[in-house]
Amino acid sequence: MTFLEEVNRRRTFAIISHPDAGKTTLTEKLLLYGGAIHLAGSVKSRKTNKHAVSDWMEIEKQRGISVTSSVLQFDYDGCRVNILDTPGHQDFSEDTYRTLMAADSAVMLIDIAKGVEAQTKKLFAVCKERGIPIFTFVNKLDHFGKSPFDLMEEIENVLGIRAVPMNWPVGINGEYKGIFDREHNTIELFAKDETHGQEKLESQKGSVDDPIFKELIGEELHQALIDDIELLDVAGDAFDFEKVRSGELTPMFFGSAMTNFGVKPFLEKFLELAPSPAPRKALEETVEPTSEDFSSLVFKIQANMNPNHHDRIVFMRICSGKFEKGMTVLHKQSNKSIRLSQPQQFLATERTIVEDAYPGDIIGVFDAGTMGVGDTLCAANHKVTFGDFPVFPPEFFARVSPKDTMKRKQFIKGMTQLAQEGAVQIFEQQLSLDSYVVGAVGMLQFEVLEYRLKNEYGVDLLNHTLPYSVARWVDGDVDPTTLKGLDNAMVVKDNRERTVILISNEWQMGWVQERNPDVTFLTTPKLHIAD
Repeated sequence: MTFLEEVNRRRTFAIISHPDAGKTTLTEKLLLYGGAIHLAGSVKSRKTNKHAVSDWMEIEKQRGISVTSSVLQFDYDGCRVNILDTPGHQDFSEDTYRTLMAADSAVMLIDIAKGVEAQTKKLFAVCKERGIPIFTFVNKLDHFGKSPFDLMEEIENVLGIRAVPMNWPVGINGEYKGIFDREHNTIELFAKDETHGQEKLESQKGSVDDPIFKELIGEELHQALIDDIELLDVAGDAFDFEKVRSGELTPMFFGSAMTNFGVKPFLEKFLELAPSPAPRKALEETVEPTSEDFSSLVFKIQANMNPNHHDRIVFMRICSGKFEKGMTVLHKQSNKSIRLSQPQQFLATERTIVEDAYPGDIIGVFDAGTMGVGDTLCAANHKVTFGDFPVFPPEFFARVSPKDTMKRKQFIKGMTQLAQEGAVQIFEQQLSLDSYVVGAVGMLQFEVLEYRLKNEYGVDLLNHTLPYSVARWVDGDVDPTTLKGLDNAMVVKDNRERTVILISNEWQMGWVQERNPDVTFLTTPKLHIAD
């Protein structure tokens, strides 16, 4: 294939949802259809030791949740598919946000019974802000839930985006018999089997009022389907590819990831409609994916994917140019040359050495600590800098230290690496290095921090909760000792030596602002972002 053909066949997308909507299960089934795995392990099947392939961390298997993004790749129908499986839990929103920076589109998973939930709204807002096309998969069609029309209305009212159903459930709530494909005028009927999958029974093509459909599904369900489709045709939105690309319209699919109901039709239509790699804005210029000058963006760092070697893997999204194993690139932030000698692609913890890769692909490389999240790697003769990643303001704070002072070295290494991942934010490093002040978006992050330090670095933690819930960055070069009203606050530095005020609540922060009218306090630090 030519370079351009390779670029155009890439599909790189993230799956977003509220916790328990079935996101990781859908990821597994897509891998199953892509031939990347041969047995889908459900996160629900803990007793049988079957866990989702994308949940590689031990705590994920125990808790049945995703706490870190997974990067998965497979080929299907001529496309090279890169799936970014993100954490659904709100305590790990920052990891999800960073992952969305590497995606060209997103699949929004909605529970048919619960509709649009809180975390879905937050993640949708991120996608909309970035202009990412969004495809909707209404999951758990095998359960009782809201009517498809009510869900369409909810998506419009809550998210502010119109939905156009690409298929439509056939049957009654909780006992749907199949799916009607509106584009191809086909009905596919399904039947359960003992392996909790779904086998396609029949596929019949024709207009919705074709008599043969009445024979397949019965007169009552057939008439209901005719009425639904007529209403959609008259009052619903027509499919408009440009509106999908611009984020004004979301194609809507119905199915059940757990039972494979409608998953394959969704995958095939999604790959047809989803965008190939998009241009990326850098501080200097807009980087086109078709440019042959290499550039990539570091969006994720993961320590200890192989606990025996305490490795540190940097995940990067290739934005332009062809990647080749062993190539030397410029690390823009340090202005140093780096040789990428052992590039890898992943199926959870299963690794494959990469000989070459193209824009849209996600690869991982070993790193000793040089690179950070948001860094740029590029060709030496074509220097570009991708913008900083936004920082989520933490709402929970604690001072942590090792129970065993003899484990101080391991403690420092573990805290440093996990902070570089973005697992927590380190705000103050004492000169004694005996403890750290850490901030988190949610309390579950502290639990994961404690678990990983014990299991990956052999360090038991002492965790002392601090009475703060608000962090504010001080704008400009201000001497902290000149600030007034900080009797009950803590002044710390973040990882870039920026001054941060930790204070108990918003009311007290307002009082501090009144006492220091000439000082600007920021909810997040200033970023270098491409226009």
